[in-house]
Amino acid sequence: MQNPKGYVSFVLHAHLPFIHHPESENYLEEQWLFEAISETYLPLLMNFQKLVEENVDFRITMSMTPPLLNMLDNKLLQQRYIKYLKKHIELAKKETKRTVNDKRINELSYYYLEKYSNDLHLFHEVYKDNIIQGFKHFQDIGVLEIITCGATHGYFPILYITEQTIKAQIAVGVQTYEKYFGRKPRGIWLPECGYVPEADKYLKEFGIDYIITESHGILYADPTPIYGTYAPIVSPKGVIAFGRDMESSRQVWSSINGYPGDFNYREFYRDIGYDADYDYIKPYIAHNGVRVHTGIKYHRITGKDSEKDVYNLQWAKDSVEKQASHFLDSRKTQISMASSYMENPPIILCPYDAELYGHWWYEGPYWLYVLFKKIHFDQNEFKLITPSEYIDKYPEMQVATPCRSSWGANGYSGVWLNETNDYVHRHLHVAGDRMVELANTYVKEKEPLKIQALNQCARELLLAQSSDWLFIITNGTMVDYAKKRIKEHIGRFTKLYEQIKENKIDENFLKDLQEKDCIFPEIDYKIYC
Repeated sequence: MQNPKGYVSFVLHAHLPFIHHPESENYLEEQWLFEAISETYLPLLMNFQKLVEENVDFRITMSMTPPLLNMLDNKLLQQRYIKYLKKHIELAKKETKRTVNDKRINELSYYYLEKYSNDLHLFHEVYKDNIIQGFKHFQDIGVLEIITCGATHGYFPILYITEQTIKAQIAVGVQTYEKYFGRKPRGIWLPECGYVPEADKYLKEFGIDYIITESHGILYADPTPIYGTYAPIVSPKGVIAFGRDMESSRQVWSSINGYPGDFNYREFYRDIGYDADYDYIKPYIAHNGVRVHTGIKYHRITGKDSEKDVYNLQWAKDSVEKQASHFLDSRKTQISMASSYMENPPIILCPYDAELYGHWWYEGPYWLYVLFKKIHFDQNEFKLITPSEYIDKYPEMQVATPCRSSWGANGYSGVWLNETNDYVHRHLHVAGDRMVELANTYVKEKEPLKIQALNQCARELLLAQSSDWLFIITNGTMVDYAKKRIKEHIGRFTKLYEQIKENKIDENFLKDLQEKDCIFPEIDYKIYC
């Protein structure tokens, strides 16, 4: 394809908060990582590999956030994931016997046995327990662009009251990326797509070319962009911004008519963790006996009010084919219209949470595989592209300042600052100011123990700033855990701060924190100067 009419750019945001509890195996929240590896990250890697083997010329972009990278690289969590898989294989084997009298469900039990056995083989034998190398391989061969994020997904539009805290989020995000991928990141997924112009100077300082923003961050930019979200804009400080395309997002995201709601797809909420006999399933649910998801699900969405029918893998694949074709035709129509009045070919940016693909929408990774094949073989009007490739091809763009915005409900900061969680911010701001004070006071510190304590202060502050805790409190899920994490990190920070100021550092306390909160081993507190 010599001169495509336009481009489509998929950006998947792979992020989880840092959860690491060496003190106990009873934290259910660790399973968020294990589910994401089995249901999202490994399926994506497998489908990327199939596309490469089939000589499909595709492009995709993924942000891999620093907390996620630190967890994927953590030996304890790697061992616990293998244990998680072995338990699932054991359960799936039992299921092949328990379901022997129901042919359709029995076939699915064998499917899950094969799936989890394959996950173990891939993770342990192929990727040697660290799937970061898998993603790095696809970046190195040029089909995947990996971008970075704020160090712990701190929400910039509120943090910027103490600007050095934004600087640190960006600096540590960039450093973590360089550590794992051996190059500088060109793009950043702003945490929660939260944009404030005050962050631009730090984005430029650390070499970031472009950001991903919500649609209205572009549409309400000053001055108004001529081409809406079909073209990137560049801020006066030189940061390029790509905005989410609303039409393509709606087709995938919408709970009313989005693809994941298809009645042939796997039903997320029906799981044997809730359906099976209690005594039988008890060894495979929460340690305290609470029923939870096991990942073994036998039903399809079927309909809103009807009894759930059994999941049929072939029917699900048929729906994938149909919807990939629909998405393809929709983008051709969109690009044909937009290209008729634009000088440069339009770009349609499609950003999603990576966990939508596989975890929430089980068929999502396969849908991407089918779609990318169709784009390559079945049409010649548009191509897949990464944001970096687009700005290299078309470096001239309109200068405009993006609007303060986020991709949370109603588009601004209400999700992360409301009556359920507003009490948190005074503590975050005080700790942020204190961290800047420590960095400036002890900028020439030589004593090793004090340097260790100062670096741990920086870790505790960053972990407290994670936007995930505020989001969880607003959403009303796992609220106790989120509140516990904020309270612990602020408490640990404050205790260390006082010990440093009084020159009475408790070595055992510090050592305990270094073991539990072991994110960013190379951090340097002076980034807050």
